[in-house]
Amino acid sequence: MKNLKRVRRNKGLFLISIAHHSTKIEGSILTELETRVLLEDGLTPGNKALNDSLMVTDHYAALQFALKEARAKRPLSVELLQEINSLVIRNTGSVYNTMPGTVDARDGEFRKGNVVGGDMYFPNYDKVVSLVNDMVEKIKRLMKKSLKLVDQINLSFDTHFNLVNIHPWYDGNGRTSRLMMNYVQAFYDLPLAIVHNESKPKYITALNESLDKDDIKIFREFMGKEYEQLLKVEIKKIEDMDKPKRGKGFTLMF
Repeated sequence: MKNLKRVRRNKGLFLISIAHHSTKIEGSILTELETRVLLEDGLTPGNKALNDSLMVTDHYAALQFALKEARAKRPLSVELLQEINSLVIRNTGSVYNTMPGTVDARDGEFRKGNVVGGDMYFPNYDKVVSLVNDMVEKIKRLMKKSLKLVDQINLSFDTHFNLVNIHPWYDGNGRTSRLMMNYVQAFYDLPLAIVHNESKPKYITALNESLDKDDIKIFREFMGKEYEQLLKVEIKKIEDMDKPKRGKGFTLMF
């Protein structure tokens, strides 16, 4: 528990990795080093598409905003979801002209058309508003209760799962859903989770199987393993830092 608290206090160590892996899952080809240089020094990799750099900087801004609102204990709302999504695709989003009307995705507006992802069919657009409202109200009620640690963690995973399966926007659904998982974690002062790009096949499988079998425990189990592994790595780093360093002396090298 002592080390877990220290991981909580070092949330900043996660932010660049969160931005890197979340955008990598969505197709960015920036390496983690290039992501770090971009976010710390403002230098874009010269041989990579500008869109990938914009995706990363937008995600990082959205992450910082989500964490700020969570630490301020801003209650979850539809407006908050839309604000975060608008930041996620601020410089990469598009305008969609549909029969029901025009949607500027950069403003966080919900879609007015149906979307599919691979073999996945998401809810009809005319159900999006009611589904999002219902989800927000349920999560708000839960967040007003005194939840155990495991329930707080599961709530963050469930928020991620439910939002991405409503798929309320034309773009940025995955990134926004993962950010909302981080929002819930930050709200409870928990370490932040990362879905690693290397885990993408298992991640997609867990999402699909949970939906097909109507069993959210499948997704919770996947995310729980990702979370546990991440915490082990970070705790190991802390423990290594605490170990006394033995000097080997000074040797002239020619």
